[in-house]
Amino acid sequence: MEALRTPDDRFVNLPGWPYAPQYTTIASGVSGDSTILRIAHIDEGPRDSAATVLCMHGEPSWSYLYRKMIPVFVAAGHRVVAPDLIGFGRSDKPVERSDYTYERHVAWMSDWLTSNDLSRLTLVCQDWGGLIGLRLVAAFPERFDRVVVANTFLPVGDRPPSDAFMAWRNYSQTVPEFKVGRIVEGGCARRPLAPEVVAAYDAPFPDDRFKAGARVFPTLVPISTDDPSSKANIAAWQVLERFDKPVLTAFSDADPVTKGGDRGFQQRVPGTSGQPHTTIVNAGHFLQEDAGEELAHVVNDFVARTPAN
Repeated sequence: MEALRTPDDRFVNLPGWPYAPQYTTIASGVSGDSTILRIAHIDEGPRDSAATVLCMHGEPSWSYLYRKMIPVFVAAGHRVVAPDLIGFGRSDKPVERSDYTYERHVAWMSDWLTSNDLSRLTLVCQDWGGLIGLRLVAAFPERFDRVVVANTFLPVGDRPPSDAFMAWRNYSQTVPEFKVGRIVEGGCARRPLAPEVVAAYDAPFPDDRFKAGARVFPTLVPISTDDPSSKANIAAWQVLERFDKPVLTAFSDADPVTKGGDRGFQQRVPGTSGQPHTTIVNAGHFLQEDAGEELAHVVNDFVARTPAN
């Protein structure tokens, strides 16, 4: 497996991002391959906090998406850990699209989670941060005290995907130039974004060779029961349907891709019962960009109301 590493100078002086990265090395997980991959994350706030907020981004963003939320969490006394998925941010980027599979992403982040021995977690997940993060909850429920589900889903391929998702999937595979910063901007309701913010989302990708993960991700979402991850997601749902720790949905009102998905979690996950589920108004798919401070306060209130045993 060949992997690229974005030069550090691409991340200098990004607006609102003073955080130093930490790195975890993991095996590629490919039989017979000796490649070692590096996963980046930021780790802010007190290490002895009663709650660690695990912020998981989706595609094609990176942990920069949480820059408006991290200071709000730290001010409330929480530890905040925000990783970059393989293929994004400061993490290594395999160059072949075939190097990326849903199950491999889950395995990579499982290795990262256990290598850092993270526990007492409050997961905040959006987009692919949910498709991967909720699989981590199912695999390691003892490490999670509560979950905040925002603009994401855990598909098993048993129902037709939305027209909006299929349009995005088609676009991602056919557009000649995959402009990451502009794609993030297009998924926001409160735009335009400042040019320097658009540039920060572009920073991990010096050229198209670095974008294999960003390009392939939409094709990895299960859209039929024949998908290789369908059975694994069904098994994850079986765990989530017994998960009675607190779970809050906080979807936005202007995301055509995940609209209505919050009801599925509320109907199936027992931990959602009695929680003050919220809708973030005037926010698009990337609600952390549109309304990061507001969402962070929702999470802080949720943590305060649901102390872990």
